[in-house]
Amino acid sequence: MTESVPAPRRITPAELFIGFAGIAISGFGGVMPFARRMMVERRRWVTAAEFTDLVSLGQILPGPNIVNVSICVGWRFAGVPGILAALAGLVFVPFWIVIGFGIVHATYGDIPRVQGAFAGIACAGAGLVIATGLKMARPMLGNLQALAFIALGFLAIAVMRWPLVPVVLVLAALSIVVTAWMRGRR
Repeated sequence: MTESVPAPRRITPAELFIGFAGIAISGFGGVMPFARRMMVERRRWVTAAEFTDLVSLGQILPGPNIVNVSICVGWRFAGVPGILAALAGLVFVPFWIVIGFGIVHATYGDIPRVQGAFAGIACAGAGLVIATGLKMARPMLGNLQALAFIALGFLAIAVMRWPLVPVVLVLAALSIVVTAWMRGRR
């Protein structure tokens, strides 16, 4: 007897464009919290664990994380048209918003209230990044191996201030070795 496998979910390029445009428009100070909310919590395009995997993959690839995530998600659900739609949604509207903010800052940046507004935006962005990091770590709470690698990565990058790429490459290779060793023991 063969078990039926559910067909992979199909998300149209238009849905990808609208979804990533919404992420981009919402994401002042960082889009990842909004990306997670849209893709995991609202539209359920991916699970929390899949989102963490996508962000982890995006982190080790060159370029901005969210761009790498949009390429992966666009490809997964709609192929090349999905990649193009997701990227267009992610870049088009924010490009013009940033141009507008640049003009405001260049024109009124000396005014203390404008400086205060930009400082407030930066603080809100930092808080969103911290909240998203905690949400991303939640699926790994029961996994001691994952927690050990999180702690090693934090120690190496945030405390020791070692360069990101070598640290990620070493920890990735080490995690593969540890996982293979642990599976061999079972």
